[in-house]
Amino acid sequence: MKNLIRLFVILSSFVFINICSAQVVVVVSAKSPAAKLTKEQAAALFLGKSSQLPGAGIPVLIDQPESAEIRQMFYAKVTEKTPIQVKSIWSRLVFSGKATIPKEVSSSDEVKKQLAANPDAIGYIDKSAVDASVKVLFAVE
Repeated sequence: MKNLIRLFVILSSFVFINICSAQVVVVVSAKSPAAKLTKEQAAALFLGKSSQLPGAGIPVLIDQPESAEIRQMFYAKVTEKTPIQVKSIWSRLVFSGKATIPKEVSSSDEVKKQLAANPDAIGYIDKSAVDASVKVLFAVE
């Protein structure tokens, strides 16, 4: 039993280290005219408080799956909100007709595909997934 507990602690530590070592970046298409974004601007966009991407116009928001750790990390660090709070905010905005909920895709690769197809789109991915097809506007600390 002791060995089982030790194994659980060790495995939990590895998962925690992987989550903490992952870095999230806010990205747009490499063809986008947008140049950079602050944490406050990113939060305003992904909480529906702003409908303007500085230097680029009206963005199409791309979200990762609700169950994805990267999504939870992004919203916690950028908006300082829990997933439940974010869902509540978007529910109110959609119900009132003031905004359209971000498009949810299945992975960082899918985010990049959406950005490639639409230079007005903005999303977030793991930093390790960055390539020449995207431009990093903001790195989440």
